[in-house]
Amino acid sequence: MQAASSAFAADAAAPYAIVRHVPLRFATAVYGTLARIAPAPYVTSTLAAYELDRGDYTSARAYAISLPASPVRDDLLARAAAAGGQPALAFEYYIAAPDVDAVEAYVESVATRDPAKAYGLEAILSRRLVLSGTHPDGVAETQWHMGLLANRRAWREIPDSPAQGAWLRRGMEAFASALALAPLSDRYAIAAANQAMLLGQLERSEALFAQAERSNPGSADAIAGLGVAAYQRGDVRAAANDLARAQRIDPNSLMVRALAHDIAQ
Repeated sequence: MQAASSAFAADAAAPYAIVRHVPLRFATAVYGTLARIAPAPYVTSTLAAYELDRGDYTSARAYAISLPASPVRDDLLARAAAAGGQPALAFEYYIAAPDVDAVEAYVESVATRDPAKAYGLEAILSRRLVLSGTHPDGVAETQWHMGLLANRRAWREIPDSPAQGAWLRRGMEAFASALALAPLSDRYAIAAANQAMLLGQLERSEALFAQAERSNPGSADAIAGLGVAAYQRGDVRAAANDLARAQRIDPNSLMVRALAHDIAQ
């Protein structure tokens, strides 16, 4: 049994290790016998992973489906579905696991075609993480992604149309939710501040940029954002002062360069 178990991990062993020379067919025969007469989760999951590696997705699914409910089972079923050309089914199993990285990869693949659908899938992940008791920072990240996806949908709408405005407001709600869950994140505060500015909420935008600077006094984007807000208010002197402060931190920041361009007009 020990030799069979080692054979499955032989590729990770040193070239001169004994386990490198244990035939894999011996290992699969031992595990296959155990699966028939005394199945144990570790035996079944090992065989499922082995079948996945060799490209037999039907056998992998058969082994995985016989496992007791667990994240391991869901992950194996997801991998089998993905490898077998069933990405939507794989998504459902990855959500159940939950495997955040795999879900995010699928959401991004959908977003290239349909940001609105991707937004809905990200919302499912967010709710799943809440139900599983995930740390608020993890949930906040999904809300931030939802904001980005809402904006991607917004830019596909007719400019200044009610539909575009609705998606921008949806993005604002998502960014604000992310910030509420992780109030010390300058990234979320800056995202919410920029969104507020897009919506014409200048006072709210300025307050959010100030919050971002308090969270991270070394954020050139936050300071430049304050400068943009000052410039929008017509206070060019304050905007220039903020630009100078931000340039000392990171002159190559996109927001710093945008503010410099505005002031130079």
